[in-house]
Amino acid sequence: MGKIKFHLDENITLAIASGLRRRRIDVSTTPEEEMIGKSDEQQLEFARSQERVVFTQDTDFLRLHHAGFTHSGIVYCPQSSKSIGQILQGLVLIWEILNAEEMKNHLEYL
Repeated sequence: MGKIKFHLDENITLAIASGLRRRRIDVSTTPEEEMIGKSDEQQLEFARSQERVVFTQDTDFLRLHHAGFTHSGIVYCPQSSKSIGQILQGLVLIWEILNAEEMKNHLEYL
């Protein structure tokens, strides 16, 4: 059972990526992967190809999940509902408790 690796959607502040990396959690970001402007479907496909769980604040990913789009996991947090610290706490908790297999095609809310 592998540890979760995250991929952060383009609207997520890089401070979250930095915070995860300080905790030695594997994370990629849309800007780092040169995927700015790619469709949500392409983002999910990239994350799936890398076995990464997408962290997003974009409700379009919820629509894709409910439409049955195959993915390696989605963590969703509504915009402006939590501080960076609270988001980091939630993502670290998910990383500590769940594994990559459990996240496949699973949607988790922060």
